[in-house]
Amino acid sequence: MRTSELKLNSSLKNQIAKTLSQTIADLKNATEADIFISDFFTSAEVETFAKRLAVAYWLKKGRSYTNIKTNLKVSSATIADVSSQMDKKGFKLALQKAEAEEWATIWTQKIKKFVGSKK
Repeated sequence: MRTSELKLNSSLKNQIAKTLSQTIADLKNATEADIFISDFFTSAEVETFAKRLAVAYWLKKGRSYTNIKTNLKVSSATIADVSSQMDKKGFKLALQKAEAEEWATIWTQKIKKFVGSKK
């Protein structure tokens, strides 16, 4: 039996989940987050979570299942699963953060072009 199949006491499970959440919340920036993620998760785990976020993001942007499946190399079942969870608070929060970052990046580029053209 794999360790991940053994069941924890529910109180301990909640306590260590809160510790994980607090640890993530205490990370100061993307660099610290990258270090944490690369040291605590396998590359397969990171890819799985990253793909789920990308699926949600692309669904919100209106991409088709076929486009998402082809580009992200995920199954239709994964896309459907993510689609069914997009009304949850965590997904909404993650998408808001991703969209805010996208907006900031776009406007930073526009401002740099504008300032550069004034010189």
